[in-house]
This record gives sequence, C-alpha cells and structure tokens, in this order.
Amino acid sequence: MNKICIKDNLAAVEATIDIACKKAKRERSSITLIAVSKTKPIEMIQDAYNCGCRDFGENKVQELLDKYEALPKDIRWHMIGHLQRNKVKYIVDKVYMIHSVDSLRLAEEISKEAVKKNISVNILIEVNIANEETKFGVSSSDVKQLIRDISILPNIHVKGLMTVAPFVENSEENRIYFMKLEKLAVDIINENIDNVCMDILSMGMTGDYPVAISEGATYIRVGTGIFGERQYLPKGKEY
Repeated sequence: MNKICIKDNLAAVEATIDIACKKAKRERSSITLIAVSKTKPIEMIQDAYNCGCRDFGENKVQELLDKYEALPKDIRWHMIGHLQRNKVKYIVDKVYMIHSVDSLRLAEEISKEAVKKNISVNILIEVNIANEETKFGVSSSDVKQLIRDISILPNIHVKGLMTVAPFVENSEENRIYFMKLEKLAVDIINENIDNVCMDILSMGMTGDYPVAISEGATYIRVGTGIFGERQYLPKGKEY
C-alpha cells in the first residue's frame, strides 16, 4: 500500500467518525483515533504520521520497542495487546497508555517499574465483556474489586476501561457489549474510588467503531481500515 492509499483510507475513516459523532451528538474532539500499527512496517507508520496520526497501537513489546526507536518521539504509543509481567520493564517509560491490564499481578509489576523509574503510568482495565473463552480480560463481575486493589498502588492510575468485542459480520451485534462497558464505567464512577477515573472507554475497531462511538467510546482502535489487511512475518520471525 502506498502513501496515497493510507491518506485516502484515513480520510474515509475520519469521514465515518464525523458521521458517527453527528448522529450521536458528540464532538469529534471527544474521540481519539488509535492507528493499530501491529505488523505494519516503519514506512507505512511514517506515512500515517505524515498524514497527522499521532496515536499508534501495538500488540508486541519487541515490535513496539523497534518502532519507538525508529519513529518520531512525539508519537503516543498504546500497548493494546496482552502484556507479560517480565516485559513490563522494557516499555513502561515508553508508552502513553497500557490498555490491557487484567490482573493485580500485572498492575503490581507496572507499579513497581514505574516507582523504579520515577514515573506515573496510565492504564486501562481490559474487560472480557462478552465472556469469550479465547479472549484476555477480567470478567465484569470482578472489575470493581480489581480496580479497588489497583487504586492503592503507587505511580499507576486507572483511566478507564478497554474491551475487544467479538468478531461479527453485523456490527450492530456488538452494540450490547459496548452498552455494557459504558454502564460498567458509570457504575465504577459511582463507587468514588480514589485515584480512579473513567474518562476513557477504549472500544470499537475497524468493523464496528461507528457503533462504539454511538455508545460512548472515547478511544477507537482502527488497523485494517487505515493500513489494509494485516501482514504477518515469516514463521520464526514474529515478535
């Protein structure tokens, strides 16, 4: 894919966001578009950057580190994939936000490394809102207690919730899950837990982000819609 295609794709995504915002009577400024750049080469990410993108999402630690070194430093990197505790130390001071915290042990490791580096780390709690066995994330029933436990840790701040909705042909089928995540966020707000806010709902991807916007998403994660189909490295070369 060349630069013109990425530019055109971004324009199409922006037009769709604008339409969704108008329907939902929301300001475009309330939505952050995260360009999901996992498996994409540096050149394509640079093209998207040149078109105005500043928020990029990665799934793998090593891939994020390689791109962090090679690309402009004003990029806001989002760790959106499953994060192993032994890799936290490598990215904790390089990411804008970690979307995929789903256990107290992971949060404790993030807190420990943040204290070591004298930084504060913003996180989202990943919720398996559809209770899919193949997905990571904490169950809806366990979210509040997990957040209470995390809220007392130093140098880590819960900023909201994230979910990966099921893959569906009809995006309307995911509306119920986006509604559930938004309701869960409201319930957590009403708990008035110190050091916790619910400003961010990271939900909606290429196939369903207009529906997510209509149900309160503030971060949407779009990969295929911007960069085209995902490209995988040869076996043995994956990060």
